[in-house]
Amino acid sequence: MNHYYVYIITNWNNKVLYIGVTNNIARRIYEHKNKLIDGFTKKYNVYKLVYLEEMNDVKAAISREKQLKGWKKDKKILLIESINPKWEELNIDV
Repeated sequence: MNHYYVYIITNWNNKVLYIGVTNNIARRIYEHKNKLIDGFTKKYNVYKLVYLEEMNDVKAAISREKQLKGWKKDKKILLIESINPKWEELNIDV
């Protein structure tokens, strides 16, 4: 069975949010932390995993990513805080 992950990462002071989707969350977070991919996350030093959803359908994961990206920041913050009120970095056990 395939697994897909919709995730939210942030920077050291939780001010910048990035939403992404991947089929390998451990690899993807490693790439963000080590700034291996040019772009937004590298430029703004966004690496701390604070929210994660797992799905079995790639289309559903992509749809959810697009949905979250369309939300205002306040709503994204409420979503994060619904499972991670202290904004602690999530451990990846996949």
